[in-house]
Amino acid sequence: MSKKVVVIGGGVIGLCSAYYLAKEGHQVVVIDKTDMLDGASYGNAGMIVPSHIIPLAQPGVIQKGIKWMFNAKSPFYVKPKASLELVNWLYQFYKNSTQTHVNNSMQHLKNLSFLSKALYQEFAKTNKNFLYQEKGLLMLYQNEKTGEEELKTAKIAQQFGVNVDILDNKQVQNIEKGTTVHALGAVHYKTDAHLSPHLFLKFLKEEVLKMKVKLLANTEIIDFKLNHTSIQEVKTPIGSIKADSFVMAAGSWSSQLLKKLEIKLALLPGKGYSFDVSRTQNLPSVPAILCEGKVAVTPLNATVRFGGTLEITTTNDKKINLKRLLGIVENIHSFYPDINLQTPTKEKVWTGFRPCTSSGLPIIEQSKKFNNLIISTGHAMMGLSLAPATGKLVSELVSNTKTSIDISAFKIK
Repeated sequence: MSKKVVVIGGGVIGLCSAYYLAKEGHQVVVIDKTDMLDGASYGNAGMIVPSHIIPLAQPGVIQKGIKWMFNAKSPFYVKPKASLELVNWLYQFYKNSTQTHVNNSMQHLKNLSFLSKALYQEFAKTNKNFLYQEKGLLMLYQNEKTGEEELKTAKIAQQFGVNVDILDNKQVQNIEKGTTVHALGAVHYKTDAHLSPHLFLKFLKEEVLKMKVKLLANTEIIDFKLNHTSIQEVKTPIGSIKADSFVMAAGSWSSQLLKKLEIKLALLPGKGYSFDVSRTQNLPSVPAILCEGKVAVTPLNATVRFGGTLEITTTNDKKINLKRLLGIVENIHSFYPDINLQTPTKEKVWTGFRPCTSSGLPIIEQSKKFNNLIISTGHAMMGLSLAPATGKLVSELVSNTKTSIDISAFKIK
């Protein structure tokens, strides 16, 4: 049965949800508080990473994070702020950083990631414009300790069906022919892929508009009208919008909106940076992560995108930390010594927020409180990677059909 569905959030999760909902014959309205031109979905690294099956909350991450806190150029930072929300998030994250949590999460993340990649392959069969390529991902490392950690992760990934090669420096250079690589070795996840985030979102918008989806940009959700166990309508500056079902896919703003519904979600924004470098010199040709500094490297046709840092903060914090930006640049120079790169000016740096849950897992669930609310958020740095699968699952939940995979792990705890 066709339903009228309001999707709150016009990023890649919201647009993929709208795509699959419309494909099932539902009438869809997407509402976003921004102009839908520059959110986290646009500035990310564009990586599709079925290799990433271990959640952010894992053993050892707290200790490493504390160490990084005292390094102004480190890839991770929690902005000190006296708030119960931050204290609760950190406590929940600490409780989740166990091997049991990792063991219970990996199969679920693997299923979600593999489904998403298969759906990307379907998209790519019909449209080449968003530059989808399957070159894999090089996890480059420079010291033995980091190498040991990466090899351990690679062995786990292999057990879950991820195609992996272990490379020494010479083998790395045989694959990366675009520029010199200074690395002890690498794990090559051959399963991974990448695309242009901006062009993929352009493609998605065009597709949903063809299916008569309404896109309401610069439209803020003021409040909700409720009726006991269901939501009747959303209130906006341009009027109220009624619907049969509602999808919360507002990224880092989701927890704030859920508060209006008296639903608690331990979710905070993780600020990140990225910038593009044009191919006027020899630049990397294969996607990579520079492990010691957690810097992502993505070739995007005429440019290469570099991105990094995860600053747990608030959505009001849009300031660019030049020291952390310098940390990204120094890592690039360290791994790619032939690249002549100046620290970009603030005007050339994108910054945005990735929605981070305290479990390190996304939320994809039918709300326990409201029978017509689907919550779909918290994908952290893997929003683009997991978006098609998430959108398909949202559509299945709205349509009351069996989900393509088990989603029991992706619930608000």
